[in-house]
Order: sequence, then structure tokens, then C-alpha cells
Amino acid sequence: MSRFRLALTAPLLVALAFAGSAQAHTKLVSSSPAANATIGKTGRIVLTFNERVFAKFTGAKLAMTSMPGMANHQPMPITGFTSAMSPDGKTLSLTMRRALAPGTYQLNWFAAGADTHRMTGTLSFTVR
Repeated sequence: MSRFRLALTAPLLVALAFAGSAQAHTKLVSSSPAANATIGKTGRIVLTFNERVFAKFTGAKLAMTSMPGMANHQPMPITGFTSAMSPDGKTLSLTMRRALAPGTYQLNWFAAGADTHRMTGTLSFTVR
């Protein structure tokens, strides 16, 4: 390949490489409970990502946003749960001290994968 061709092609290849890596952000591919699901009592939430994530930069915040018999209350943070990563680094499990009470919950998650960009998301579910 001539030097002239190499000089023209190299920047294009570098740009394509960066464009591909910019598209590779961490994404939530499944959750249990699923977004907008209505479930029975549970004491565990499982989040599965499309790639291995860094445990140190991955987690979630949980809040009860409504409960039977109490209209329009402020979100109540749920604390004291433990979190654990799967051996493959793609699944985060949150284990509650006791089953979640009936009501609606909002889960805000955050995670960083190979590209080190912190991604976030929100899902809601209802416990009956």
C-alpha cells in the first residue's frame, strides 16, 4: 500500500474503530421483576446486562412510590439490601432483608462496562 493511500486510510480506520466502541454502552437486557410487571411478594431483584460490568461502578437504588391505602405519599427509600455480582459479571442480584410489602416500586440502576461510561436506567414494578 502506498504511503499516500495509507495516509488517507488510517484516519478513516481510526474513526470507524471509535464509532464502533461508542455504540457499545452497557444496556440492561432483562430484569426480574420485569419493568411494569405486577408480581407476588419477592425479596430479590435481578438485573442482567449485555456485557460484563464493573461491580465497583454498578448498583441500584430502590424506592416505594405508592402503597395501598396511602395516596400521594413521597417515595420511601428501601435500604439495607445486599447486592452481589454473578461470576460472569453480567448479573446484579439485590437481596432484601425481608419480602417487599405490597405497593409500587421504582428501581434506578447504574452500571459501567468496558467503555467505562456510566449508564443509568429506571424501571417500575408492583408487588400485590
